[in-house]
Amino acid sequence: MISPKYLIKSDTVAIVSTARKISLEEIKPAIELLESWKLNVKIGKTVGLEENQFAGTDELRRKDFQDMLDDGEVHAIWCARGGYGTLRILDALDFTNFKKNPKWIIGYSDVTVLHSHIHNLGIESLHATMPINVSKNSSEALNSLKDTLFGNRLEYLIKPDKLNKFGKANGRLVGGNLSILYSLLGSETTIKTKGRILFIEDLDEYLYHIDRMMQNLKRNGYFEGLKGLIVGSMSDMNDNVIPFGKTAKAIVFDVCKDYDFPICFEFPAGHVDDNRALIFGRNIQLEVDSRQSKVNISK
Repeated sequence: MISPKYLIKSDTVAIVSTARKISLEEIKPAIELLESWKLNVKIGKTVGLEENQFAGTDELRRKDFQDMLDDGEVHAIWCARGGYGTLRILDALDFTNFKKNPKWIIGYSDVTVLHSHIHNLGIESLHATMPINVSKNSSEALNSLKDTLFGNRLEYLIKPDKLNKFGKANGRLVGGNLSILYSLLGSETTIKTKGRILFIEDLDEYLYHIDRMMQNLKRNGYFEGLKGLIVGSMSDMNDNVIPFGKTAKAIVFDVCKDYDFPICFEFPAGHVDDNRALIFGRNIQLEVDSRQSKVNISK
């Protein structure tokens, strides 16, 4: 895998919205954060645009992101927020220049579309918080983003969970939002999981949807040859009038319990304020035992 260059002071980070609309006021905390790190900020034309729920038309969002991909003075692109919309512009993007001069693509949730596509290009990307969340993020989340961008070592020690499955694993990290991963199945953008460690998280889904998506991944062989599973936040789940009978975590465990790989639950990433940075495509070490779960991200 190719790793984009780490940032140094005076490098430029672009902020664009590939999905839902966002105002300049909403990203001011993120601008101030980047400037406190001695980085320059370039605001995309999609910030402040509005086309129903989107940050401008598909073409405007495509062009804004494409311009930042091709801009040699931009060293990282930070997607302003998620929602929905990145998939609508993906197939019209040209990654030719990006492959020659990779830069960090940063975000989570709907940005999983870009993570999966970029991973299949053989380039690393950064699953981390977004500008819309900065004012509420924990210091640990923001520090992990800074450490990643500037090339510092990442190691996470996570409290044990009763559903954890013990073991050790080494492999490249892939994944993102479960609903987005599910929507990409069967396309050229779908993730490759064999020999890798998978991370998943989700928000505001019905429990039976979680089960359906996990069963689909299982039936399509995505857990065969998997080295390990890291489960982030499963936030604000919904249930029917007749209860499904299991939590989201229990659903994931039941689908995966018979496979021979470790499982770490409650990793602090996803739709939570304590959203720690993860490098997709990077080789990581996962250790899960009765005392803790340990995630070591190689430099």
